[in-house]
Amino acid sequence: MKRLIGFCIVLTFVTSACKQADLPELDLAGEWNYKLDIQEIGEKEKWFTTDFQGKVKLPGALRDYNIGDEPTLKTDWTGSIYDSSWYFNPAMEKYRQPGNVKFPFWLTPVKHYKGIAWFQKEVEIPASWEGKDMIVFLERPHWQTTVWIDSLEIGSDNSLSSPHQFIIPAATVSAGKHKLTIKVDNAIRDIDPGVNSSSLTDHTQGNWNGLVGVLKIYPVSNVRIDQLKLIPNLANKSIQVDVKLNSVLSKGSLEFNIKGQNFDAQIAKISKNWEDDKSSMTFEISMGEAIKTWSEFSPDLYEMTVSLKENSETIDTKDVQFGMREFTVNGKHFENNGIPVFLRGTTECCVFPLTGYPPTDKKEWTRIFNICKDFGLNHMRFHSYCPPEAAFCAADEAGIYLHVEGPSWAKYSTTLGDGKPIDDYLMKETKRILDTYGNHPSFVMMAYGNEPSGNYVPYLENWVDHFKAYDSQRVFTGMSSGRSWAIIENSDFIDRSPPRGLEWNNKQPESVFDYNNKTESQERPYVTFEMGQWCVFPNFDEIEKYTGSLKAKNFELFKEDLADHHMADLADDFLMASGKLQASCYKQEIEATLRTANLAGFQLLSLNDFPGQGSALVGVLDAFWDEKGYITANEFKRFCNEVVPLVCLPKFTFQDNETLKAEVEIANFSGNVLENSTVKWKLSNKSAEMLKEGAFEPTSIPVGQNNKIATLEIPLNFVEKAAQFTLSVSVGEYENSWKIWVYPVSKSEINKENIVIFEKPGPELEEALSNGKSVLLLAAGNVENGKDVVQYYVPAFWNTSWFRMRPPHTTGILIQNEHPVFDDFPTENYSDLQWWEISNHQQVMNLENFPVDFRPLVQPIDTWFMNRRLAMLFEAKVGNGKLMVCSADLSTDLGQRPVAGQLKQSILNYMKSDQFVPETQIDYEVIEELFEKKEREGWKSYVREDP
Repeated sequence: MKRLIGFCIVLTFVTSACKQADLPELDLAGEWNYKLDIQEIGEKEKWFTTDFQGKVKLPGALRDYNIGDEPTLKTDWTGSIYDSSWYFNPAMEKYRQPGNVKFPFWLTPVKHYKGIAWFQKEVEIPASWEGKDMIVFLERPHWQTTVWIDSLEIGSDNSLSSPHQFIIPAATVSAGKHKLTIKVDNAIRDIDPGVNSSSLTDHTQGNWNGLVGVLKIYPVSNVRIDQLKLIPNLANKSIQVDVKLNSVLSKGSLEFNIKGQNFDAQIAKISKNWEDDKSSMTFEISMGEAIKTWSEFSPDLYEMTVSLKENSETIDTKDVQFGMREFTVNGKHFENNGIPVFLRGTTECCVFPLTGYPPTDKKEWTRIFNICKDFGLNHMRFHSYCPPEAAFCAADEAGIYLHVEGPSWAKYSTTLGDGKPIDDYLMKETKRILDTYGNHPSFVMMAYGNEPSGNYVPYLENWVDHFKAYDSQRVFTGMSSGRSWAIIENSDFIDRSPPRGLEWNNKQPESVFDYNNKTESQERPYVTFEMGQWCVFPNFDEIEKYTGSLKAKNFELFKEDLADHHMADLADDFLMASGKLQASCYKQEIEATLRTANLAGFQLLSLNDFPGQGSALVGVLDAFWDEKGYITANEFKRFCNEVVPLVCLPKFTFQDNETLKAEVEIANFSGNVLENSTVKWKLSNKSAEMLKEGAFEPTSIPVGQNNKIATLEIPLNFVEKAAQFTLSVSVGEYENSWKIWVYPVSKSEINKENIVIFEKPGPELEEALSNGKSVLLLAAGNVENGKDVVQYYVPAFWNTSWFRMRPPHTTGILIQNEHPVFDDFPTENYSDLQWWEISNHQQVMNLENFPVDFRPLVQPIDTWFMNRRLAMLFEAKVGNGKLMVCSADLSTDLGQRPVAGQLKQSILNYMKSDQFVPETQIDYEVIEELFEKKEREGWKSYVREDP
């Protein structure tokens, strides 16, 4: 036994619990031997009887130790490449060369291996284990395993979601040294979950091969507890405990010991007799009078120790972490313990850029959930995968509601409901997930997975019915999906995409709209699926953070291409300007959701970046959950929180003869009525000086949204010149704010002597410049070089590669706001809301023929897949004259377009001043080329189904 103490520990991992029971075990972490089975001959040749020479440390993946092949053009990836133009685009030729392969689709593993690998370790079984069954426990293999002890095959498993556990029968193994061999296969065989499933795709974690998490062998009683299922009953202040044993038991009993895990509480031990010759029983255990419930506000946890006794001797013990909570549906809303809940969530797609695979330690999940809370979130959806035990434990402690999915996106490479092996697999896998993690109070929602194809409706209707009957502890929906998929009518709730987006294509921004008309008249909770997806320019400083087995070769490619287009110095400016626009879009969309009475919550896609599918940089955080510098957690939390003040502004741009009128309301999901609360408001200028303030009559604000407070009215006749203001509304510690812009109705006449205005180049314009005139070229509608770039006010959705250059193509606008041309036009360096009138559906100019160091005054930020040097406003010396060129419409209907009128006024004021001294000399032919109709090299799809 002295030898045993050296490598045994006394903590054992119990699949339904976070605290580990006091049983001996062999920790299998450490050095293993391995061998790759490239030809798939190992089983036929009985490799389990041979010794392997390769060395690797487990837990881990092969690629963590530089094992596998260098990625090449012929690598057999797991994941669809929707836009394969990279393989054929001449501009990408240098990134297709051996030694310099840089894929734009996803993060690139240092080494890639798909197939069978064998792992082997010598273990020593102590004499005290003789006569007992033993469990080989593999927490998170990837993903199909077969286990041998010496030459005896113990079993196989293929779960992508729950631990693989194998029983070594007591009669088969004696004390002493034995060879443990595990075959791991990460290739898709008969069971295809879908190549884009987050459970295995190269788009996120990568289809790695290995064993991570807890690895161990431990002895168990011949009669033991197989499963504990806990069902709280708040009305009765009790907990129902369903106990299943592995076999029948005679003359047995159970002892229940319950205490508070994160608070001081101890319930007296309760003993219950086990009925003879039964393998399962149900018990009702009183929790006492002073129970504590689990919620996002008070995540109070209990720990139950269940001891199985035979003839008064304890033969097995299990610990279970649980919470007293009832997550239910009440009409169109969720309730937790009878209190309305509004889900503010993000979608997690197994994005862990150092390893690829999800962490199995609670510390990292605690960090992630704390960040979510810092940003005002209370919810996380796991897209087509189920996280490890540590995630549930951390969510329990943080008070995060979890939506878990089976490991399948049954599209692209497979279908659902057509009799394929995936159909049966998902039924088994769902049961494994529920049985393994179902006692965690954070686990409140479940779906089969993401957006299937095939005959999925009857299959998912059966799936929902089956698991609603099997498990009463959570609510079920058939799938999470976009608008093109059918609704599974027997679902407890809907997780679907129509109630999202900003309706600013043809109308100016406002904060009155909501999504009430987009919830398909559902009389059950409706959660917005994958909201947001607003792109931001890449943060190239992030590249150095990829110190693990995945490298940001995609970022390297984008960075080099930006430099090839002579804009390397603008990378940080592009990030900040596009990021500010992205954050503004998220604010407007989340606030609209909070104004929607019949919505039960939203799930962003996502708070952090998604590194795959063409590199979907849609997060305000990077893939490491770190801030990028353009919005902080506190700033985000102002409009995404348990309590959010809202104002219904019909517009954000005004004239000085108007009165700002807005309905003020409060979304209150704090769990409590805000009694006798005073809602305050203030108006500040750009220097943060308060100009006006007020307060409304104290009132009690109930839990829920659409709590109308009053109508705010602010006459704007005090404004003397074009200015930006901030309107803030607060209640208690919660404050939210909005920028507004006010422009004067009357504008001073400008002496246009020596200023000539044209709409397109021609002999007269050239002559004016030759004669030293100041020329304003208002070129809207006449641009040719750049007309293939489609610009909306909002940034590109997801990314232009995955959607094959579907517009819009830009990610915002960089503005040289310190330039005197904007002295009479208040603006930041990004396209804030007032720029909608100037930028939405407006032409841009491609400056590819301009000097490489030429910088425009207003520069649309192109998709990082093209990195074209664009402009909407620039100045230059041409001939003997001075030229200002604007491709935005500053001429049409200016009486109804005060923002465009003000910008034009500011431009003219500048051109008339002594400050109008353009620095760069540009040949007239270069200007003229912008308006020539001719064939130009543009984006080509090159798309094939398989590259």
